[in-house]
Amino acid sequence: MTLALGCIADDYTGASDLANTLTRAGLRTVQTIGVPADDLKLPEVDAVVVSLKSRSIEPGLAVSRSRAAEKWLRGRGASHVLFKICSTFDSTDAGNIGPVMDALRADCGEAVVLVTPAFPETGRTVYQGNLFVGAVPLSESPLKDHPLNPMHDSNLVRVLARQSKTPIGLVELATLTRGAEAVRARLAELSGKGIGAAIIDAVFDRDLETIGLVAGEHRLSVGASGIGLGLARALVSSGKVKSAATAGQQGAAVGGAVACLAGSCSQATLQQIANAERVMPVLRLEPDRILAGAHEAQRALDWAKEHLAQGPVLIASSATPQAVAAVQARHGRDAAGHAIEQTMADLAEGLVRSGVRRLVVAGGETSGAVVDRLRIPGFLVGVEIAAGVPVLRAVGAGAGSMLLALKSGNFGGPDFFSDALALMR
Repeated sequence: MTLALGCIADDYTGASDLANTLTRAGLRTVQTIGVPADDLKLPEVDAVVVSLKSRSIEPGLAVSRSRAAEKWLRGRGASHVLFKICSTFDSTDAGNIGPVMDALRADCGEAVVLVTPAFPETGRTVYQGNLFVGAVPLSESPLKDHPLNPMHDSNLVRVLARQSKTPIGLVELATLTRGAEAVRARLAELSGKGIGAAIIDAVFDRDLETIGLVAGEHRLSVGASGIGLGLARALVSSGKVKSAATAGQQGAAVGGAVACLAGSCSQATLQQIANAERVMPVLRLEPDRILAGAHEAQRALDWAKEHLAQGPVLIASSATPQAVAAVQARHGRDAAGHAIEQTMADLAEGLVRSGVRRLVVAGGETSGAVVDRLRIPGFLVGVEIAAGVPVLRAVGAGAGSMLLALKSGNFGGPDFFSDALALMR
Protein backbone atom coordinates (compact mmCIF):
# COMPACT_ATOMS: atom_id res chain seq x y z
CA MET A 1 0.00 0.00 0.00
CA THR A 2 1.31 3.43 -1.01
CA LEU A 3 -0.82 6.20 0.44
CA ALA A 4 -1.46 9.46 -1.35
CA LEU A 5 -2.51 11.06 1.94
CA GLY A 6 -2.04 10.15 5.58
CA CYS A 7 -4.17 11.68 8.33
CA ILE A 8 -4.05 11.68 12.13
CA ALA A 9 -7.29 12.70 13.85
CA ASP A 10 -7.44 13.73 17.51
CA ASP A 11 -10.85 12.15 18.09
CA TYR A 12 -13.05 9.50 16.50
CA THR A 13 -15.95 11.65 15.34
CA GLY A 14 -13.56 14.13 13.77
CA ALA A 15 -11.90 11.22 12.01
CA SER A 16 -15.26 10.10 10.62
CA ASP A 17 -15.94 13.64 9.45
CA LEU A 18 -12.60 13.76 7.63
CA ALA A 19 -12.94 10.27 6.16
CA ASN A 20 -16.37 11.21 4.87
CA THR A 21 -15.01 14.40 3.31
CA LEU A 22 -12.15 12.58 1.58
CA THR A 23 -14.52 9.91 0.26
CA ARG A 24 -16.88 12.54 -1.17
CA ALA A 25 -13.90 14.17 -2.89
CA GLY A 26 -13.04 10.90 -4.64
CA LEU A 27 -10.39 9.31 -2.43
CA ARG A 28 -10.78 5.67 -1.40
CA THR A 29 -10.58 6.02 2.37
CA VAL A 30 -10.35 3.83 5.45
CA GLN A 31 -10.63 5.04 9.04
CA THR A 32 -8.65 3.03 11.58
CA ILE A 33 -9.05 3.09 15.33
CA GLY A 34 -5.61 3.74 16.71
CA VAL A 35 -2.43 2.82 14.89
CA PRO A 36 -3.27 -0.33 12.93
CA ALA A 37 -1.72 -3.66 13.83
CA ASP A 38 0.58 -5.02 11.17
CA ASP A 39 -1.73 -7.97 10.51
CA LEU A 40 -4.88 -5.87 9.96
CA LYS A 41 -5.95 -6.44 6.36
CA LEU A 42 -6.92 -3.19 4.71
CA PRO A 43 -8.20 -2.78 1.14
CA GLU A 44 -6.20 -0.82 -1.43
CA VAL A 45 -6.97 2.82 -0.64
CA ASP A 46 -5.72 6.34 -1.33
CA ALA A 47 -6.00 7.67 2.21
CA VAL A 48 -5.98 6.34 5.74
CA VAL A 49 -7.32 8.34 8.68
CA VAL A 50 -5.79 7.09 11.92
CA SER A 51 -8.24 7.90 14.72
CA LEU A 52 -6.79 8.77 18.10
CA LYS A 53 -8.55 9.75 21.30
CA SER A 54 -5.98 12.43 22.06
CA ARG A 55 -7.79 15.76 22.08
CA SER A 56 -8.19 16.12 25.84
CA ILE A 57 -5.60 13.78 27.33
CA GLU A 58 -2.23 14.64 28.89
CA PRO A 59 -0.14 16.47 26.23
CA GLY A 60 2.85 14.13 26.43
CA LEU A 61 0.66 11.12 25.78
CA ALA A 62 -1.06 12.89 22.88
CA VAL A 63 2.34 13.61 21.36
CA SER A 64 3.61 10.04 21.67
CA ARG A 65 0.46 8.56 20.13
CA SER A 66 0.48 11.06 17.29
CA ARG A 67 4.14 10.40 16.53
CA ALA A 68 3.47 6.65 16.38
CA ALA A 69 0.62 7.28 13.94
CA GLU A 70 2.79 9.49 11.75
CA LYS A 71 5.52 6.86 11.68
CA TRP A 72 3.02 4.22 10.52
CA LEU A 73 1.64 6.50 7.79
CA ARG A 74 5.06 7.53 6.52
CA GLY A 75 6.00 3.86 6.41
CA ARG A 76 3.07 3.30 4.01
CA GLY A 77 4.33 5.97 1.62
CA ALA A 78 2.45 9.06 2.81
CA SER A 79 4.55 12.07 1.80
CA HIS A 80 2.02 14.46 3.34
CA VAL A 81 0.34 14.02 6.73
CA LEU A 82 -2.62 16.07 7.93
CA PHE A 83 -3.03 16.44 11.68
CA LYS A 84 -6.82 16.70 11.86
CA ILE A 85 -8.25 18.83 14.67
CA CYS A 86 -11.74 20.06 15.52
CA SER A 87 -13.23 22.85 13.40
CA THR A 88 -13.70 24.81 16.63
CA PHE A 89 -10.00 24.41 17.57
CA ASP A 90 -10.89 22.65 20.84
CA SER A 91 -7.85 22.81 23.11
CA THR A 92 -6.59 24.49 26.25
CA ASP A 93 -3.51 26.65 26.74
CA ALA A 94 -1.63 23.47 27.70
CA GLY A 95 -2.50 21.81 24.37
CA ASN A 96 -2.95 19.54 22.68
CA ILE A 97 -2.84 21.13 19.22
CA GLY A 98 0.41 23.03 19.74
CA PRO A 99 2.50 20.26 21.35
CA VAL A 100 1.44 17.67 18.75
CA MET A 101 2.07 20.08 15.88
CA ASP A 102 5.52 20.93 17.24
CA ALA A 103 6.47 17.25 17.56
CA LEU A 104 5.22 16.23 14.10
CA ARG A 105 6.88 19.26 12.52
CA ALA A 106 10.22 18.35 14.13
CA ASP A 107 9.91 14.70 13.09
CA CYS A 108 9.28 15.48 9.42
CA GLY A 109 11.70 18.40 9.22
CA GLU A 110 9.14 20.89 7.89
CA ALA A 111 10.11 24.58 8.04
CA VAL A 112 6.62 26.06 8.21
CA VAL A 113 3.17 24.51 8.64
CA LEU A 114 -0.18 25.82 7.40
CA VAL A 115 -2.93 25.70 10.03
CA THR A 116 -6.66 26.33 9.58
CA PRO A 117 -9.84 24.86 11.10
CA ALA A 118 -11.96 26.58 8.43
CA PHE A 119 -14.70 24.61 6.71
CA PRO A 120 -17.19 27.11 5.22
CA GLU A 121 -19.65 24.34 4.30
CA THR A 122 -20.21 23.72 8.01
CA GLY A 123 -20.16 27.39 9.01
CA ARG A 124 -16.54 27.54 10.20
CA THR A 125 -14.60 30.44 8.72
CA VAL A 126 -11.38 32.26 9.63
CA TYR A 127 -10.80 35.96 8.97
CA GLN A 128 -7.79 37.95 10.17
CA GLY A 129 -6.91 34.88 12.20
CA ASN A 130 -10.23 34.91 14.07
CA LEU A 131 -12.45 31.82 13.99
CA PHE A 132 -16.17 32.30 13.43
CA VAL A 133 -18.89 29.74 14.16
CA GLY A 134 -21.63 30.77 11.80
CA ALA A 135 -22.00 34.54 12.21
CA VAL A 136 -20.42 34.86 15.66
CA PRO A 137 -16.82 34.73 16.91
CA LEU A 138 -15.80 31.46 18.55
CA SER A 139 -15.65 33.08 21.98
CA GLU A 140 -19.30 34.13 21.70
CA SER A 141 -20.54 30.77 20.44
CA PRO A 142 -21.81 27.87 22.60
CA LEU A 143 -18.21 26.53 22.56
CA LYS A 144 -17.39 29.04 25.29
CA ASP A 145 -19.21 26.62 27.61
CA HIS A 146 -17.57 23.40 26.38
CA PRO A 147 -17.21 21.12 29.45
CA LEU A 148 -13.64 20.01 28.58
CA ASN A 149 -12.17 22.69 26.32
CA PRO A 150 -14.04 25.99 26.78
CA MET A 151 -12.98 28.42 24.04
CA HIS A 152 -12.75 31.99 25.28
CA ASP A 153 -10.46 33.48 22.61
CA SER A 154 -11.40 33.67 18.91
CA ASN A 155 -7.93 34.75 17.73
CA LEU A 156 -6.19 31.53 16.70
CA VAL A 157 -2.78 33.16 16.37
CA ARG A 158 -2.94 33.94 20.09
CA VAL A 159 -4.51 30.57 20.98
CA LEU A 160 -1.86 28.54 19.15
CA ALA A 161 0.99 30.77 20.35
CA ARG A 162 0.09 29.95 23.95
CA GLN A 163 0.49 26.23 23.19
CA SER A 164 3.37 26.06 20.72
CA LYS A 165 7.10 26.51 21.17
CA THR A 166 7.39 28.05 17.70
CA PRO A 167 6.32 31.61 16.79
CA ILE A 168 2.96 31.73 15.00
CA GLY A 169 2.20 33.89 11.96
CA LEU A 170 -0.80 34.72 9.80
CA VAL A 171 -1.59 34.40 6.10
CA GLU A 172 -4.37 36.93 5.58
CA LEU A 173 -7.34 36.53 3.26
CA ALA A 174 -6.00 39.36 1.08
CA THR A 175 -2.91 37.23 0.37
CA LEU A 176 -4.88 34.04 -0.15
CA THR A 177 -7.17 35.63 -2.75
CA ARG A 178 -4.13 36.44 -4.90
CA GLY A 179 -3.53 32.73 -5.38
CA ALA A 180 -1.07 29.97 -4.61
CA GLU A 181 2.05 31.90 -5.56
CA ALA A 182 1.18 34.69 -3.15
CA VAL A 183 0.64 32.16 -0.36
CA ARG A 184 3.97 30.48 -1.13
CA ALA A 185 5.74 33.84 -1.02
CA ARG A 186 4.11 34.73 2.30
CA LEU A 187 5.13 31.39 3.82
CA ALA A 188 8.71 31.91 2.66
CA GLU A 189 8.66 35.36 4.25
CA LEU A 190 7.34 34.01 7.55
CA SER A 191 9.80 31.11 7.56
CA GLY A 192 12.66 33.54 7.01
CA LYS A 193 11.60 35.31 10.20
CA GLY A 194 11.75 32.08 12.20
CA ILE A 195 8.01 31.50 12.22
CA GLY A 196 7.21 27.78 12.16
CA ALA A 197 3.44 27.76 11.74
CA ALA A 198 0.88 30.08 10.17
CA ILE A 199 -2.85 30.39 10.65
CA ILE A 200 -4.38 30.92 7.19
CA ASP A 201 -7.70 32.65 6.64
CA ALA A 202 -10.47 30.94 4.67
CA VAL A 203 -13.97 32.30 4.10
CA PHE A 204 -15.19 30.59 0.92
CA ASP A 205 -15.05 26.98 -0.27
CA ARG A 206 -12.75 27.97 -3.13
CA ASP A 207 -10.20 29.18 -0.55
CA LEU A 208 -9.73 25.57 0.55
CA GLU A 209 -8.54 24.55 -2.92
CA THR A 210 -5.71 27.10 -2.86
CA ILE A 211 -4.80 26.09 0.68
CA GLY A 212 -4.83 22.39 -0.23
CA LEU A 213 -2.63 22.96 -3.26
CA VAL A 214 0.03 24.80 -1.25
CA ALA A 215 -0.24 22.64 1.88
CA GLY A 216 0.24 19.48 -0.18
CA GLU A 217 3.65 20.74 -1.26
CA HIS A 218 4.77 20.49 2.36
CA ARG A 219 5.20 17.46 4.60
CA LEU A 220 2.64 18.46 7.24
CA SER A 221 -0.51 20.51 7.68
CA VAL A 222 -2.91 21.07 10.60
CA GLY A 223 -6.62 21.69 10.36
CA ALA A 224 -10.18 20.44 10.18
CA SER A 225 -11.88 18.57 7.35
CA GLY A 226 -11.90 21.69 5.18
CA ILE A 227 -8.16 21.51 4.59
CA GLY A 228 -8.61 17.78 3.99
CA LEU A 229 -11.08 18.64 1.23
CA GLY A 230 -8.55 21.02 -0.29
CA LEU A 231 -5.79 18.39 -0.17
CA ALA A 232 -8.05 15.76 -1.75
CA ARG A 233 -9.10 18.06 -4.58
CA ALA A 234 -5.48 18.94 -5.26
CA LEU A 235 -4.54 15.26 -5.46
CA VAL A 236 -7.38 14.52 -7.89
CA SER A 237 -6.85 17.61 -10.08
CA SER A 238 -3.11 16.92 -10.35
CA GLY A 239 -3.74 13.34 -11.49
CA LYS A 240 -1.90 11.86 -8.52
CA VAL A 241 -5.15 10.13 -7.52
CA LYS A 242 -7.82 8.85 -9.87
CA SER A 243 -11.20 9.87 -8.48
CA ALA A 244 -13.18 6.90 -7.19
CA ALA A 245 -16.97 7.10 -6.98
CA THR A 246 -17.27 5.22 -3.69
CA ALA A 247 -19.45 7.47 -1.59
CA GLY A 248 -22.70 5.76 -2.51
CA GLN A 249 -21.63 2.16 -1.89
CA GLN A 250 -23.80 0.56 0.76
CA GLY A 251 -22.62 -3.06 1.04
CA ALA A 252 -24.67 -5.94 2.36
CA ALA A 253 -27.52 -5.22 4.75
CA VAL A 254 -26.64 -5.75 8.41
CA GLY A 255 -30.03 -5.80 10.14
CA GLY A 256 -30.28 -6.59 13.84
CA ALA A 257 -31.34 -4.38 16.71
CA VAL A 258 -30.48 -0.68 16.69
CA ALA A 259 -29.66 1.74 19.50
CA CYS A 260 -28.46 5.31 20.01
CA LEU A 261 -26.14 6.67 22.72
CA ALA A 262 -25.73 10.39 23.37
CA GLY A 263 -23.02 11.85 25.57
CA SER A 264 -22.55 15.26 23.97
CA CYS A 265 -23.86 18.29 25.85
CA SER A 266 -23.92 20.57 22.80
CA GLN A 267 -27.06 22.55 22.05
CA ALA A 268 -27.43 20.68 18.76
CA THR A 269 -27.39 17.26 20.42
CA LEU A 270 -29.76 18.34 23.18
CA GLN A 271 -32.27 19.42 20.52
CA GLN A 272 -31.75 16.17 18.59
CA ILE A 273 -32.50 14.15 21.73
CA ALA A 274 -35.66 16.16 22.35
CA ASN A 275 -36.83 15.49 18.80
CA ALA A 276 -35.98 11.79 19.07
CA GLU A 277 -38.38 11.46 22.00
CA ARG A 278 -41.23 11.81 19.49
CA VAL A 279 -40.24 8.65 17.58
CA MET A 280 -38.43 6.33 20.01
CA PRO A 281 -38.13 5.59 23.74
CA VAL A 282 -35.48 7.76 25.42
CA LEU A 283 -33.84 7.12 28.79
CA ARG A 284 -31.89 9.92 30.47
CA LEU A 285 -29.13 8.76 32.81
CA GLU A 286 -28.63 10.33 36.23
CA PRO A 287 -25.00 11.50 36.59
CA ASP A 288 -25.03 11.49 40.40
CA ARG A 289 -26.11 7.84 40.39
CA ILE A 290 -23.27 7.04 37.97
CA LEU A 291 -20.73 8.75 40.23
CA ALA A 292 -22.17 7.01 43.26
CA GLY A 293 -21.69 3.61 41.64
CA ALA A 294 -25.42 2.95 41.76
CA HIS A 295 -25.51 0.46 38.87
CA GLU A 296 -26.94 3.06 36.50
CA ALA A 297 -25.59 1.18 33.46
CA GLN A 298 -27.37 -2.02 34.44
CA ARG A 299 -30.61 -0.10 34.98
CA ALA A 300 -30.27 1.35 31.48
CA LEU A 301 -29.48 -2.03 29.91
CA ASP A 302 -32.48 -3.62 31.57
CA TRP A 303 -34.63 -0.79 30.24
CA ALA A 304 -33.17 -1.16 26.72
CA LYS A 305 -33.85 -4.91 26.62
CA GLU A 306 -37.51 -4.25 27.36
CA HIS A 307 -37.80 -1.94 24.34
CA LEU A 308 -35.35 -3.16 21.66
CA ALA A 309 -37.74 -5.74 20.24
CA GLN A 310 -40.18 -2.95 19.38
CA GLY A 311 -37.61 -0.73 17.64
CA PRO A 312 -34.72 1.67 18.25
CA VAL A 313 -33.94 3.18 21.65
CA LEU A 314 -31.86 6.15 22.80
CA ILE A 315 -29.92 6.40 26.07
CA ALA A 316 -28.50 9.83 26.94
CA SER A 317 -26.11 11.20 29.52
CA SER A 318 -26.32 14.62 27.84
CA ALA A 319 -27.29 17.63 29.95
CA THR A 320 -27.29 21.42 29.80
CA PRO A 321 -24.01 23.28 30.47
CA GLN A 322 -25.42 24.42 33.82
CA ALA A 323 -26.26 20.86 34.89
CA VAL A 324 -22.85 19.62 33.76
CA ALA A 325 -21.12 22.37 35.72
CA ALA A 326 -23.07 21.42 38.84
CA VAL A 327 -22.06 17.74 38.52
CA GLN A 328 -18.43 18.74 37.97
CA ALA A 329 -18.54 20.98 41.05
CA ARG A 330 -19.81 18.10 43.18
CA HIS A 331 -17.50 15.38 41.88
CA GLY A 332 -14.61 17.04 40.01
CA ARG A 333 -14.42 17.60 36.26
CA ASP A 334 -12.07 14.74 35.37
CA ALA A 335 -13.75 12.20 37.66
CA ALA A 336 -17.22 13.06 36.36
CA GLY A 337 -16.18 12.96 32.71
CA HIS A 338 -14.34 9.66 33.05
CA ALA A 339 -17.15 7.95 34.94
CA ILE A 340 -19.79 8.99 32.44
CA GLU A 341 -17.66 7.99 29.44
CA GLN A 342 -17.02 4.55 30.92
CA THR A 343 -20.70 4.10 31.68
CA MET A 344 -21.51 4.83 28.04
CA ALA A 345 -18.85 2.31 27.01
CA ASP A 346 -20.40 -0.25 29.39
CA LEU A 347 -23.77 0.39 27.76
CA ALA A 348 -22.38 -0.08 24.24
CA GLU A 349 -20.74 -3.35 25.23
CA GLY A 350 -23.93 -4.59 26.87
CA LEU A 351 -26.09 -3.53 23.93
CA VAL A 352 -23.88 -5.38 21.44
CA ARG A 353 -24.02 -8.49 23.63
CA SER A 354 -27.81 -8.14 23.47
CA GLY A 355 -27.76 -8.23 19.68
CA VAL A 356 -27.43 -4.58 18.67
CA ARG A 357 -25.58 -4.39 15.34
CA ARG A 358 -26.42 -0.81 14.36
CA LEU A 359 -25.24 1.85 16.80
CA VAL A 360 -25.45 5.65 16.62
CA VAL A 361 -23.19 7.59 19.01
CA ALA A 362 -23.29 11.34 19.63
CA GLY A 363 -20.27 13.08 21.13
CA GLY A 364 -16.55 12.87 20.43
CA GLU A 365 -15.41 11.65 23.84
CA THR A 366 -18.35 9.26 24.05
CA SER A 367 -17.60 7.84 20.60
CA GLY A 368 -13.98 7.29 21.55
CA ALA A 369 -14.90 5.40 24.71
CA VAL A 370 -17.46 3.27 22.86
CA VAL A 371 -15.26 2.26 19.95
CA ASP A 372 -12.33 1.50 22.24
CA ARG A 373 -14.50 -0.75 24.37
CA LEU A 374 -15.89 -2.59 21.32
CA ARG A 375 -12.33 -3.10 20.00
CA ILE A 376 -13.21 -2.21 16.42
CA PRO A 377 -9.93 -1.76 14.51
CA GLY A 378 -11.27 0.13 11.50
CA PHE A 379 -14.14 1.24 9.27
CA LEU A 380 -15.02 1.49 5.62
CA VAL A 381 -16.70 4.80 4.88
CA GLY A 382 -20.23 4.68 3.47
CA VAL A 383 -23.04 7.10 2.64
CA GLU A 384 -23.30 10.50 4.29
CA ILE A 385 -26.00 10.97 6.93
CA ALA A 386 -25.29 14.66 7.51
CA ALA A 387 -22.42 16.95 6.67
CA GLY A 388 -19.34 15.32 8.19
CA VAL A 389 -21.12 12.20 9.46
CA PRO A 390 -20.99 9.02 7.34
CA VAL A 391 -22.29 5.52 7.90
CA LEU A 392 -19.31 3.40 8.99
CA ARG A 393 -19.03 -0.32 8.28
CA ALA A 394 -16.84 -2.07 10.85
CA VAL A 395 -13.69 -3.86 9.67
CA GLY A 396 -12.36 -6.71 11.80
CA ALA A 397 -14.95 -6.35 14.59
CA GLY A 398 -15.19 -9.31 16.95
CA ALA A 399 -18.99 -9.04 16.98
CA GLY A 400 -19.14 -9.47 13.19
CA SER A 401 -20.94 -7.17 10.77
CA MET A 402 -21.81 -3.81 12.34
CA LEU A 403 -22.80 -0.34 11.20
CA LEU A 404 -21.98 2.73 13.28
CA ALA A 405 -22.44 6.47 13.05
CA LEU A 406 -20.10 8.60 15.17
CA LYS A 407 -21.33 12.18 15.45
CA SER A 408 -19.52 15.20 16.78
CA GLY A 409 -21.77 17.03 19.21
CA ASN A 410 -22.52 20.04 17.02
CA PHE A 411 -23.10 18.11 13.78
CA GLY A 412 -26.34 17.02 12.17
CA GLY A 413 -29.81 18.47 11.78
CA PRO A 414 -32.65 18.47 14.32
CA ASP A 415 -33.78 14.96 13.32
CA PHE A 416 -30.29 13.46 13.11
CA PHE A 417 -31.09 10.23 14.96
CA SER A 418 -34.02 9.44 12.68
CA ASP A 419 -31.97 10.41 9.63
CA ALA A 420 -29.16 8.06 10.69
CA LEU A 421 -31.44 5.10 11.32
CA ALA A 422 -33.07 5.53 7.91
CA LEU A 423 -29.69 5.02 6.21
CA MET A 424 -28.30 2.27 8.46
CA ARG A 425 -29.78 -0.92 7.00
